[in-house]
Amino acid sequence: MIAAFRRYQRSPAAVLGLILLLGVIGMAVTADWVFPRDPLSLAGRPLQWPGANPNFWLGTDGSGRDIAAQIFHGARVSLLIGLLATAIAIALGIAIGAVAGFYGGAVDTVLMRVTEAFQTVPNFILLLVLVAVFGSDLVTVVVAIGAVSWPAPARLTRAEVLSLRNREFVLACRTLGMGDLRLILFEVLPNALPPVIVYASVVMAVAILLESALAFLGLSDANVASWGNLIGTGRTVIRSEWYVSAIPGVAILLTVLAVSLVGQGLNDALNPRLKERS
Repeated sequence: MIAAFRRYQRSPAAVLGLILLLGVIGMAVTADWVFPRDPLSLAGRPLQWPGANPNFWLGTDGSGRDIAAQIFHGARVSLLIGLLATAIAIALGIAIGAVAGFYGGAVDTVLMRVTEAFQTVPNFILLLVLVAVFGSDLVTVVVAIGAVSWPAPARLTRAEVLSLRNREFVLACRTLGMGDLRLILFEVLPNALPPVIVYASVVMAVAILLESALAFLGLSDANVASWGNLIGTGRTVIRSEWYVSAIPGVAILLTVLAVSLVGQGLNDALNPRLKERS
């Protein structure tokens, strides 16, 4: 672990990503303290430019709501959605990929055909269908994003399990009479999970983008302070008051960049041989 941490530190991009991510987490944690009022409550005159009023650091939107308050509280929403949707996607992917890779044969064929069926439809199109059918509250959006994001982790888990299922330590455990469930949970998965966990950063970045796109279209929960909702409300005045959409857009960009850089840094730190080969 110490060696991996040192390798991580040697990557300027990974360190920058970690700093940015800690900044976003800091906004999420301190949102209630810095902006104790409801971020969606009316705060002042509409469409005040950033810096025009010291009470509103980043100005106000078309409804007179404080943009800075929505950015801070929106950080919490984006991180929460990203983490929960990623947890759902990774859990589904690991379960399906592990079973497919471990048993092979007909089980593998059926599960991989289901996975391919999900992958033939673009994630966002399938997400729109799920939200249209089941609603757009925050819980539904999180579950829907997780439900459309599991195929890639499933295929990655399957590939790792396929490379491990005939290793000597697995065959030895079989000889000792260890059942399949214990063998998968305690012997195969611990060795297969590192690349899947690293890939979770990609899933999280995509989850944040998917929620922002839904909110921009007005298909996410309108009762929470969301960066995507703020961009959507600002599109009607984008020619004159472009900052309303630009500020949350930059927040999304930096957050996704931070998560991606941290994930790449973890990959290089935990798999130094892959970096050397490339």
